[in-house]
Amino acid sequence: MAHILIAEDEEAVSSFVSRALQLRGHTTTVAADGGAAADALSKDHYDLLLTDIVMPVMDGISLALKASAAYPDMPILMMTGFAHEKQRAHNLEALIHDVISKPFSG
Repeated sequence: MAHILIAEDEEAVSSFVSRALQLRGHTTTVAADGGAAADALSKDHYDLLLTDIVMPVMDGISLALKASAAYPDMPILMMTGFAHEKQRAHNLEALIHDVISKPFSG
């Protein structure tokens, strides 16, 4: 299974996503902002970065740019609840795998 870094500043969202992924057998690390996520990336290997776009310290776009430069083979998924931010992320199609809309629906 995958080791996934979740960068999300809303504790309820990061907790929900982390639990859902763990129930499917993945291991997760949660970072509360982009700066903490960048630090976590430098200390451990991750199979996937799942990042919010709008976060304090470093937004998800900046984090994705930094992560893709350092770890070009690591897939990056972004999530956002803001339509205009989703469009910004789609401008990074070469670097990210997809953008997931929040709130999540089953």
